[in-house]
This record gives sequence, structure tokens and C-alpha cells, in this order.
Amino acid sequence: MELWIPITMAAAFAQSLRFMLQKHLKATQLSTAGATFARFIYSSPLVAVIAIVYANTSGQGAPQIPPAFWPYMLAGGTSQILATMCVVALFAHRNFAVGITFKKTEVLLSAAVGFLVLGDVFSWPAIGAMCLGLAGVLLLSDPPDGVGAWHRRIFNRATALGLGAGMLFAISGNGYRGASLSLGDGDFFYRAIVTLAFVTAFQTVAMAGWLAWRERGQISLVLRVWRVAGLVGLTSMVGSICWFMAYTLQNAAYVNAVGQVELVFSLIIGAFVFGERIDRREWQGLLLLTASIVMLVLVT
Repeated sequence: MELWIPITMAAAFAQSLRFMLQKHLKATQLSTAGATFARFIYSSPLVAVIAIVYANTSGQGAPQIPPAFWPYMLAGGTSQILATMCVVALFAHRNFAVGITFKKTEVLLSAAVGFLVLGDVFSWPAIGAMCLGLAGVLLLSDPPDGVGAWHRRIFNRATALGLGAGMLFAISGNGYRGASLSLGDGDFFYRAIVTLAFVTAFQTVAMAGWLAWRERGQISLVLRVWRVAGLVGLTSMVGSICWFMAYTLQNAAYVNAVGQVELVFSLIIGAFVFGERIDRREWQGLLLLTASIVMLVLVT
């Protein structure tokens, strides 16, 4: 098994835990932007320390940042902020596991963005596996106990948020891969952690500025609920490090496709933490997504 596959699975597990904690924050105390900010304010200092320590202990020193790094980094960081806000807002519309599923449209969208921006090439079996995953997403996009015309049940505000999150995560994944690859020198962990340090610093400053302008009380609330928000930051850091390493090793579409294993983790969390139930159609969608992951692992 190639190294990027277990790294991606670890990233998906950490991300499932983070979304669980963010759903708790959103449901009890914080706004959508506040719950999003929690992941950055508590993770960015930890990432910066890890980057500095690793750069010095590995003997690779301070990075040489090329001009091409900045547009990739800014595009990736901005789109991830907006995507995370879409997912947190989505939790108000559908249950935990299905809410996470909506954003998995990022797999095919990542392939399209990667092809157009980075020149990534995909095999036909891999494309078939990703299309199978899309079929699972379509099954899950129809609201439970929906009534009325099919197209009205499918195309709703929750779907728009999910598709928006998918496109934005597709942009962020390819942006991070482009930024990491632009560094050139250094091992894959060095390039991943340096990119992540710059991204999280930018995101923290950007979100703090937005909250100070539009939702002034949210910053103090995030600091006040530091026990849960700190766990959001910790799981965010672990997940982000793994995502960035995977993006450095493999194209974003393949990484995001294997990352759909997050749906299994989300299903377990939804059942045991939030007491949610998944109906037969949703199980069918999840099984199709699982099959697509297995196929993709076998053909890459």
C-alpha cells in the first residue's frame, strides 16, 4: 500500500472528529463563523512550532518561498475557510453523516480542477471509481421522507451548501498541492508543514479580522469555550498535517476519493454520539461510496 493511502485515512478520521466537535459548538454556543474560527486559532500556533522545530532538527533550515507559492496558498486558504463554513451551516439541514457526504462532490471536482490547473492525468478505471462515488452522493442528496417532485427534493439549500463546499474544497486541495510542490526543495513532510504553517497563519488573521468586523463577540466566545474549541484546533492540526502530506505525495482527486472513508467514521459518530439513524437508501449510498474507495485504492 502506498504511503499516501494510510496518511489520507488518518486525515479523514481526524477530520471526522473535528466536524463532530464543530457541530457541537455550532449547536450550543458559536455562530458558523465562530465554529470555523475555532479550528484555526488553536491549531496555527502548534503548526508553527512544529514547522520551526522540524526545519531546524532536520537541517533543512528556513524555506525559500518562490513567487508561485503565494497565489496557490491564498486560493487554498481562502477557499477552505468558505468551504468549512458551508459544512458547518449544512449541519442545520441534514444529519451528521449525510451532511458530510454532500461535500464529497469534491472528488470529481478536484479531478477537474487538478486537470485544468495542475495538469493532473487520471486513468479510466480511476474515473469510473469516482463516478461510482458520485452515484452514492446522488442517493444521499434526496432528503429523508421527501415529498414532491424529485428535482425539487434534490436541488435545495442543503444541496447548494454541499456542492459549494465540494467545489471550494476541490480548489483548496489543489491549491495546497500546488503551493507544496512549488517549494521544490525539502522532503515531503517539510514542504507539507511549511505550507500548512503559512496557510493556518493566514486563515487565523483573516478570520479574526472578519469576526472583529462582523461578529465581534464571537472571538471572546471562542476563547471562553477553550476546552472544546482547543480540541477542535488539535484535531484540525492532526488532520491538516496528514492532508497536506497526502496532497504533497499524490494528486488531490485521488486523495479526496480515498478520504471518503470519512463517511464511515461520520456514520459511526452520528449513531453513537448524536443518536442519528440512517435509512435504507442512505445505507445504499454509503455502500456505493465505500465500493468506489476500494476500487480507487486497487487501481492507483
